[in-house]
Amino acid sequence: MARTRALWRCSQCGHVEPKWAGRCQSCGEFGTLVEEVAPSGRGATPVSAPHTVLLSEVETGADRRLVSGVAEFDRVLGGGLVRGSLVLLGGEPGIGKSTLLLQVCDSLSRAGVSVLYVCGEESPSQIKMRAQRLGCTGDLALLPVTDLPSIEAAALAGGFDVLVVDSIQTVSDPDVAGAPGTVSQVRESTARLMRLAKDRGVTTLLVGHVTKEGSIAGPRILEHMVDTVLYFEGDREHAFRVVRAAKNRFGSVSEIGVFEMGEGGLIGVANPSAALLAHRPRGVSGSAVMASVEGSRPLLVEVQALVNPTCLQMPRRLATGIDVQRLLQVLAVLERRAGLAFGQHDVYISVAGGVRITEPAVDLPLALALVSARRDVALPEGLASFGELGLGGEVRPAGHVAARLAECAAMGLTTVVSGPVKGVNAPTGVEFRPLDGVRQAAEIVHG
Repeated sequence: MARTRALWRCSQCGHVEPKWAGRCQSCGEFGTLVEEVAPSGRGATPVSAPHTVLLSEVETGADRRLVSGVAEFDRVLGGGLVRGSLVLLGGEPGIGKSTLLLQVCDSLSRAGVSVLYVCGEESPSQIKMRAQRLGCTGDLALLPVTDLPSIEAAALAGGFDVLVVDSIQTVSDPDVAGAPGTVSQVRESTARLMRLAKDRGVTTLLVGHVTKEGSIAGPRILEHMVDTVLYFEGDREHAFRVVRAAKNRFGSVSEIGVFEMGEGGLIGVANPSAALLAHRPRGVSGSAVMASVEGSRPLLVEVQALVNPTCLQMPRRLATGIDVQRLLQVLAVLERRAGLAFGQHDVYISVAGGVRITEPAVDLPLALALVSARRDVALPEGLASFGELGLGGEVRPAGHVAARLAECAAMGLTTVVSGPVKGVNAPTGVEFRPLDGVRQAAEIVHG
């Protein structure tokens, strides 16, 4: 029998150390070395030369996608599930991962696609109760096991087209030492499911837990192994949930799907701009509309700011939906280039609806919201903005200008401000006003 030895593997980069250390010598992260047991003393196995395939001989097939029937989910994937692909869906507990996948499986099943649902965290009766609450009528095949060989055998014996594993942290491979959810178990189980997907063409969807930092739990290499990584964003207390593609080998990266959680499950929002701006207050300072683009979809969101005199020695700087480092940079530009002082004020920033904005074009709407809140003067009605602020105070344009302007026109906004852009043809009813610098942007807010 092969002897075993203990080793320590970094959960971020996969680097192996013979003994524990507080910091990984490869990636420099602290506290990421996890113990695992690896067999030693194995003899070399003779390997025959594999058969190569010429690119010209590879057949792609006319239809390589499975349309799930959930429009927002298909949008994020780039048109549907690619046959033989491996998709990883992560998100916080209770945000709706299992609910969304059950709705997708039900739609696929009613379309004649055979689906195997591995319920590692719930019993079949719990799945049935959720299906009844969501109004699912498809007849899914449930498999209440967590043993990986049994999952593989059931998927191949039944000839299923789609395999859903909820969740990958509950699956265990008896050939690998360690409890379910450990680094070695998650890595090896995903590797075997990947071979099942690629060799047999079984489209596989994995549910992954997330850490307190918001990343997928387990080794970082897990996200490199799969074809698509989807993240659930949003607060469980908000009605709107956003599914974002962090990685997609078959479609656009950063594409989003917007859902609303209701009594009947997750419902796709056909017009998210109207939904996100539906409750925007009129005539209130600190509210600015941003014309954003997520993937290929233009989206109008409300950026809110509150500036209040502080009673603390160190003023607060809090941001929800925007990186706080970007907030600090915009504040510094406003103070240095526009002459506005925020040193004696607390600053609170929020993107309404639980949406998170990461593109640099949020700088100008954020600056306008801050100036409006600082002067306690509302921005003009019908105004939208987008653009990046340079450290010199200049306003730089963003991409997809035509799509942003078209979305503003569709929502009835009449004025759009951004950086100088050449050859822009604004839609009828929309006035496009280019700005040179942040001081000119601050002059929009009169007071």
